[in-house]
Amino acid sequence: MARTAAVFFDVDFTLIHPGPRFHSVGYEASCARRGVIIDPTRWDGAIAAAASALDSDDGVYDPEIFVNYARRLIQLMGGTGAAVDEIARELYEEWAEHHHFSLYDDVVDTFRALRDRGVRIGLISNSHRCLTSFQAHFALDGLISSAISSAELGFFKPHPQIFRSALAALGVRAAEAAMVGDSLTHDVNGARGVGMRGVLLARGVVPVMAADVPVIRSLTELVGVLDDEDERRAAG
Repeated sequence: MARTAAVFFDVDFTLIHPGPRFHSVGYEASCARRGVIIDPTRWDGAIAAAASALDSDDGVYDPEIFVNYARRLIQLMGGTGAAVDEIARELYEEWAEHHHFSLYDDVVDTFRALRDRGVRIGLISNSHRCLTSFQAHFALDGLISSAISSAELGFFKPHPQIFRSALAALGVRAAEAAMVGDSLTHDVNGARGVGMRGVLLARGVVPVMAADVPVIRSLTELVGVLDDEDERRAAG
């Protein structure tokens, strides 16, 4: 069996995490500027209740999915009025701005360890942020071989086309590639659907388990997991 030649990574909540702008305090400030009152203590419940708004029935990229999600969060925290739509669209646009996010501490060392093993690295993101300037902003230049976003390609993960396009961009077969992300549905199952391997990253949460899916709590575990799986595949 082929050893791992390429590893693709989800971006949001896998490589980077949002700062205050995209937590309750940021939503509250945006709403207050436009006279909309929300209850930030309802944030956690709103996040859970609004999650389904991020699902796409046909996998075709539509920015309104993200706008609707932000709008729903505001409404679930008690926000009402015509300004809610304007706030939601502002939040959608600002999600693409790198300075609102921080890189997880384990990313650079993991990327370097993969590179040193001859493994090529790709990015597959459902967001609309520019993945070229993303690499420069977070000093990842020279570590990443390709990057594909849903906004550019026109399909959300887990649609198979985004994974096939990523594989084609690196010229690797699905059997030689793995996908790492924080979503079992979008990242892991989407990748497995085209013949790739999937690794679920569960940072500080209890993961949703699935048969034969490796689960890691930090990217520092990834190289060992891939090495173990390559050995098992080689053995038979």
